[in-house]
Amino acid sequence: MILSKHIRSMRNMVYASRFLRLEKIRMSGPDIHLMQKRLKELGYNPGAEDGIFGEQSEAALKAFQASRGLVVDGIVDPNTWLQLEAGSSIRLQSKREGQTWEQPRISIDVVKRKLTYTSGSFKKTYPVAVGKPQTPTPLGNWTIVQKTVNPGGAFGARWMRLSVPWGGYGIHGTNRPSSIGKAASHGCVRMYNADVIELYDRTPLGTPVNIFGKANTGRVLSRGDEGSDVKEVQRILRTLGYYRAKPDGKFGPKTEAAVTAFQRDNQLIADGIVGPYTHHALQKAYDLAINDVEP
Repeated sequence: MILSKHIRSMRNMVYASRFLRLEKIRMSGPDIHLMQKRLKELGYNPGAEDGIFGEQSEAALKAFQASRGLVVDGIVDPNTWLQLEAGSSIRLQSKREGQTWEQPRISIDVVKRKLTYTSGSFKKTYPVAVGKPQTPTPLGNWTIVQKTVNPGGAFGARWMRLSVPWGGYGIHGTNRPSSIGKAASHGCVRMYNADVIELYDRTPLGTPVNIFGKANTGRVLSRGDEGSDVKEVQRILRTLGYYRAKPDGKFGPKTEAAVTAFQRDNQLIADGIVGPYTHHALQKAYDLAINDVEP
């Protein structure tokens, strides 16, 4: 599997929003609606643009992947997102004639798990949930490019999509308020529903969003390494059936053999080293194995 230069430039970090795909219990959400919209714009027929991933969406996606030389698996991963987003137009909301206002700004501290909204002299801070260490919230300067009222389910009362080109990341509400204040998401920024409604009403399209702090660097792992990241890889490999020992955080010959076997089965260079391509492939396989569909 060949990842794009955008993925390679992330210094080995595993940046991947939830993997959109066909499941028995259909995945739904504004990210799927966007996928359907882009497929239709590009000449493919995903069926109704209803935000529900069904058979017709999968067929259209596979046809699109085949036309772009991507892995034809019917799963929207970072590579597929990048191709879907290529050439897309962003329509920004402009101020009405004669209206004066200062450009609002949003900043998100992923370490303190706080979102701060600023507009002129007005400033307010909200608690948020951010990405888990293995699926971090993407650091950088982004823009609000899509807004949706009442997306429902795991997206809660409001959705505001970020301009991250390799995934369906956004600021949204939640049906899991207990996760607020934690590193719990697949990279999205979760808010209490009452808070996201308030923020939504104050935030026009085009609002800049700065996400800063620290994130998991996804170091390259090989025999002799130790740490919690090694233990996490062992845990994933165990779930996938490649590693049968108890995860201990020590990268020994058994871990190397498990990594090599996984790489061989997933058309990766079978060198027993967990670099960015293998990190990504492990996360994708793990999400599918445990049926993780949370944003």
